[in-house]
Amino acid sequence: MVSNIHKCQWKTSYSMVVLKHLDLIIIGAGTAGLTAALYGARSGLRTLVLEERIIGGSAAETPIIENYPGFYEGISGRELVDRMAKHCKKFGAEINELESVTKMTFKDSMATVKTEKATYTSSVVIIASGCHYKELGVPGEAEFRGRGVSYCTLCDGAFFKEKKVIVVGGGNTAAISSIYLANLASVVMVAHRRDQLRAEEALVKDMRSQNVDILWNTEVKEIKGDTKVKSVILHNNKTGKKREVDIDGVFIQVGEVPNSQVAKKAGVEVDKDGYILVDSRQRTNIEGLYAAGDITKGPVKQIGTAVGQSIIAATEAFGHIKQPYYYQR
Repeated sequence: MVSNIHKCQWKTSYSMVVLKHLDLIIIGAGTAGLTAALYGARSGLRTLVLEERIIGGSAAETPIIENYPGFYEGISGRELVDRMAKHCKKFGAEINELESVTKMTFKDSMATVKTEKATYTSSVVIIASGCHYKELGVPGEAEFRGRGVSYCTLCDGAFFKEKKVIVVGGGNTAAISSIYLANLASVVMVAHRRDQLRAEEALVKDMRSQNVDILWNTEVKEIKGDTKVKSVILHNNKTGKKREVDIDGVFIQVGEVPNSQVAKKAGVEVDKDGYILVDSRQRTNIEGLYAAGDITKGPVKQIGTAVGQSIIAATEAFGHIKQPYYYQR
């Protein structure tokens, strides 16, 4: 629950030259940010999207998406986000890639957003900067990302029907992933570096009923293959023994890190894990500042939920600025 909605203000100010004023600034050009940009620009707001990398976010790394409504034949993540970006630009949204936000302040109902390249002001900000997956940092992980290495079981699990997979992790996410994969893959193993899972007992029981093979005290030290994953090197941290196991897919489920550092410094309320707290209208504790997508606390992190939240945030942003008859604070 978000406390003190609309009562907090950024108090820190600093002197700089303002280069451009917008109605709406969106931080992040993943599916959440692009959706917000589309709805903002289409409603007539002067809209700017700031993206520290390139357009697309984590969705762009997904080889094929089969669970987004309307694309029953599947669509690559890159094609989907490229279409979204074109849609935004059609209505006049400006998207600046490779421009990272370094600081935000808010004073007298005006946001100031500083990047490495420029300074902007706006009436409203929507934070849609998403998360980044925690990585193992082992050889082969980056090389085979999208070619057998996955961080999203729900996105990629269907590609491993009747194949051998290994899930890395010991929390609820790893447990849920292994249970989901057990209904698809022929063999499911879970590699956990300790001798006890952090997952809830109910999930552990479900894993066992699904014949998931739990490898205790086991760490993945290397991921090997040619054009795709073929095997992993496993290390038992109690016995010191290493072995190579043939495998088709590696699902890394060791957590996510929300990209909320700049927001926290600006006074935005977050939970213990760093996810931004919002109400049912995507409002943060700071008036005029909204958040949507994976950066927010929520049980399901999918493209569909990001799109829905962003539509709400952009609609609220329009109401905040234009004050139509139906809008209420």
